[in-house]
Amino acid sequence: MIYLTGDRPLGLAAGDFNNDTRLDIAVCNAGNNTIGVFLGYGNGSFASQKTYSTGAYPSTLAVSDLNNDSRPDIVVTNTNDATVSILLRYDRGAMKNEITFTPSAGAHLTCVASSDFNNDSLLDIVVANYGSNNLGVILGYGNGTFGNEMIFSTGLKSHPYSIAINDFNKDGQVDIAVANHGTKSLSTFLGNGNGTFESQANYSTSFDFAPLAVGVGDFNSDGRSEIVVAYDDTGNLDVFVIYDTGDFSHRMTYSADVWPKCIAFGDFNNDTRLDFVVITRYYSTVTVYLGYGNGSFAKQMTYLVGNFPFFVAVGDFNNDFRSDIVVTNHDDHTVSVLLGYGNGSFATQKTFSAGFEPYCVAIGGL
Repeated sequence: MIYLTGDRPLGLAAGDFNNDTRLDIAVCNAGNNTIGVFLGYGNGSFASQKTYSTGAYPSTLAVSDLNNDSRPDIVVTNTNDATVSILLRYDRGAMKNEITFTPSAGAHLTCVASSDFNNDSLLDIVVANYGSNNLGVILGYGNGTFGNEMIFSTGLKSHPYSIAINDFNKDGQVDIAVANHGTKSLSTFLGNGNGTFESQANYSTSFDFAPLAVGVGDFNSDGRSEIVVAYDDTGNLDVFVIYDTGDFSHRMTYSADVWPKCIAFGDFNNDTRLDFVVITRYYSTVTVYLGYGNGSFAKQMTYLVGNFPFFVAVGDFNNDFRSDIVVTNHDDHTVSVLLGYGNGSFATQKTFSAGFEPYCVAIGGL
């Protein structure tokens, strides 16, 4: 099956946007400045997308309840005009017209995530500003609007590309990990619990290659997070163990196909151990790595997806209690869905047409 997206589909996310207990998908259509929402039927197939306008060249998105109405909303970064768009859900998967605001010092926004950074029980936003070499933290008011951006430098020519959120030093406060493409480094910003963060210079590590993606999970069941990093121009992935100080310690390296781009996590073989999947743009594939529960992984199988895959997410799209995989395919203007068998293997992809240049995907109950 083919589901049309907009032009250049990039980012994606998933959620239940219409409260029918079935997962839906949101996709950034960078080429025509929209996001597309695909409502799921609960059997691994989806309705045709409904599109909503954003700023110029939407590239990444996240799904969270930004106005405390118990409905998932969407936050989008728009790369070409350095703005952030907020789309609030109001009925059966429909979204209100976007609220767009310009961060005070951001340029070439490449990643967005949400969490409560100041312990007021209201969701906030953090944005990676690739062009201005900093992170922007924007505190939420709980009604879908936000305060002024607070800027945290990632260093000269660092070009932050990807971010992940977790409590890395186990102090009960939310921290941020950032992959800096320009300086080939990975850094943590430890949260103070009031919306501010310690300097990244305290905890960082450098690489031989430029990192493109960073993901976080507890792979060895010790209650502490580990970080997976994928790099530009190489076929390696690294898994880092983080200790209570928030620093990076032991590194394990795994082979991947050339040009890994994005990482997502799930339990693909129902053994209660965390696994991960990575997409590789060069070969247009996804590769599944099954976790042993001790921080190490077995490379399982590689599956073909569409041309130039850009973003991956994990969810149960057919209500069989097994993890499935969804991917945006930039050059084909499609989304691929691979249904999981629950044993670490997956069915051949089903493709859905997206918008022009689909970039990012999100999963949520829209």
